[in-house]
Amino acid sequence: MIDGVVIYPLKQICDDRGKIMHMLKCTDSHFEEFGEIYFSFINPGIIKGWHWHEKMILNYAVPIGMIKLVLFDGRENSPTKGEIQELYIGESNYCLVKIPTGVWNGVMCIGTKTAIIANCATIDHDPSEMKRADPLSDFIPYDWQIKMR
Repeated sequence: MIDGVVIYPLKQICDDRGKIMHMLKCTDSHFEEFGEIYFSFINPGIIKGWHWHEKMILNYAVPIGMIKLVLFDGRENSPTKGEIQELYIGESNYCLVKIPTGVWNGVMCIGTKTAIIANCATIDHDPSEMKRADPLSDFIPYDWQIKMR
């Protein structure tokens, strides 16, 4: 596990009408700050990434679909520098993943339907505080192919 990455199981309340899926409340012990909430749609088989933020902490939840979330710790002073962490999150594993600053992340939609990633970020979007890299480059030693386990 990458230092500073935290996974919180999330509550779902279901009844005959449908369900409510909690994500993050200001009263949660892990809530830090509110910057903005946005939704990223990703189609089956598509990869989005790599990117990291200098100031923004990400709080991802996937209420619809499934994604493979891959994290890479490129932080110089981190005890987990160079480590990769793979998480499968979404309808089958509904949770909140807190991604600290400086951790590279990328996502791949797995399954047959579009996934929706909700991010409750700690600051509003500022392109000058983030860096991007091609998800298929050798910059991060990761193979995006689907693995049969």
